[in-house]
This record gives sequence, C-alpha cells and structure tokens, in this order.
Amino acid sequence: MRILLSRTDRVGDLILSTPAIASMRRSFPQAHITLACSRYNSVVVDRSPDVDELALLPSDVKPETFGARFRDVDLAVGLAPRDVDHRIVAATRAPRRVGYTYRTRYLARLMLRGKLTRVVLSDADPARSERNPSQPVLHEVDQVLAVAQAAGARTLVHDLVLPVTQADRDAVADLPPAPVVVQLGRRWTEAGSTAESCVALFRELRALGRPLVATYADDGRELAARVAAESVADAVLGDLPFHVWAAVFERAACVVTVDTGATHVASAVRAPTVVIFEDKWFRLASQEWSPYRVPNAILRKPPDESDASLRASRAGIVVAVASLL
Repeated sequence: MRILLSRTDRVGDLILSTPAIASMRRSFPQAHITLACSRYNSVVVDRSPDVDELALLPSDVKPETFGARFRDVDLAVGLAPRDVDHRIVAATRAPRRVGYTYRTRYLARLMLRGKLTRVVLSDADPARSERNPSQPVLHEVDQVLAVAQAAGARTLVHDLVLPVTQADRDAVADLPPAPVVVQLGRRWTEAGSTAESCVALFRELRALGRPLVATYADDGRELAARVAAESVADAVLGDLPFHVWAAVFERAACVVTVDTGATHVASAVRAPTVVIFEDKWFRLASQEWSPYRVPNAILRKPPDESDASLRASRAGIVVAVASLL
C-alpha cells in the first residue's frame, strides 16, 4: 500500500500533525508513507521514524503538477485545511482522498466535493468562537487525528514526535541548567506588548531566581539585540539549527512565548510553557493552539499598551512562570 500525506504550511502546524502521521504508521505498518511538505517545514520531519520518504514542494511548481507525481498512491490525505494541500491530494487521483476544511467555508466545502472522497469539517472559526464562547474548539492535534481516523487509522498516537539527539543536547550543554527560556519574536513588540515592556519582563523574571535565556529567529532579531544590549539575559541565542533550538527548550524549567511555533516545539520536548495569546480571537487560538499535554499557563495580551496594562500583563506572566517552576 502506498500513502501520501500532505502538510506544506508552518513548522508549528506540522509538529501538531506528527501524532496523526504516527497514527498512520501504526495503523498501516507495511505501507510506504510519503509526506509532502515544504522546504521550510521539512526540518520537523527530517528525522521522523514514521515516514519513508519526504517530497518537498518546489516553490515554482503548481500543486496540481506536484500531486500528479503520485498517481500510484492508494490513499492521499491532506493534513492541513489549505487549498495547496487539497490540490496536491486531488491531483493524485487516489481511490481514497481525504482532507478537512472549516464548517463555515461553504464555497470550499462545495468545491471539495469534486476533489476529495471524504471531507472532515472543523468548527475552528474565529467569528463563531467569539459569538459562542461556550462552544469548545478541538485542539489542532485532535482535529488532524480526526482526519487520520477518516482515512482509516485505527491505532491512534497522541504524543508529539520531535526526535532530539544527544549531539543536539551536547551543543547547548554549556547553558545554565533549568533556565527560564523566553522566545523572542515580532509579536512581543506589537498589539498589547512593546519592546520596552519585554525588556522589563526579563528584569522582573529575575526575582524568580532562575537563569534567563533568550532565543530568537529572524522576526526577533532586533528585539534580541536590545535584550543583549541591556544585559537582562544570561544568554541570547539565535540562528540555531532547529533541533538544537529544541534542545534548548528541552533543558528549560519553563518556556515563555507569544503565540508562535515555539509553543509546539516546547510541547514536543515536554517543557512547561507559558503562552501569551493575542487579544483578538483569543477564545479560538487559546483552544486550538494551546500547549499540548504539558503543564502550561495561557494568558491574554491586554487590549491596549497603557503603562497600567503592560505592568499587569508582565505581573501575570511572572506569576504564571512561578506556578510552573
């Protein structure tokens, strides 16, 4: 049996799909499983024990053309509710083609009737979640597992899969033990947070008596330079290989982050996590993208950037970190 799985979007989304990928492997142990992904998110699965082959979608190739390369598969499954992945799966012409979309995307549902043989519906709609706060939204892990079940998976795996090696751990062995790690990014500097407040947060976290480590990617480079210049962290680390970055989180007593893929890297290495979600669409995001199966605290950004709001937000973060230490 030949199976094609497709998820070509963000790193965090693919991490949250690893239980579904593992479930497909356990349910079809003799199958040849190919995962279509992007060059960007392939770092999540380049060590996966559950995939036989990675197929990277070139940026200059149409999804239909790419999907047509897999006309020999028996089952094709889109693990993302995106047009790109739907088009890849449809182009395989596999006897069984499974994917998911949002219940309120009526046009997409209509179009998918002709592309897929089974469509799973998600209730993760931002406006609907705000109007009906009592209505629960499935975590993305559980939503994608529902897609795997619709594709025939009967042995379900719930753990995130992100192999970290001893070599990765050795690369960060000189860091202080059990630090509080703060992942820096653009969202710390906008919409209910500021660069100044983020630097002040480091100073206030000092009261907890733990070493402080800052990590960053491209979108946090400017903020990281400021944190380093202010000497408020014991280490400021950027441009790390993906699995070495995960090893930093694995070493942490607690990870603090805004709503980014860092949340899911931390969950994958079992690190207690504090996540500060955006004020807008908080009810949806805090359910769908919350830390998965690790001790955690979920906070909401203030709706403004007044001194009082920022002070209260920082105080809430410090209390949340203290509760997880």
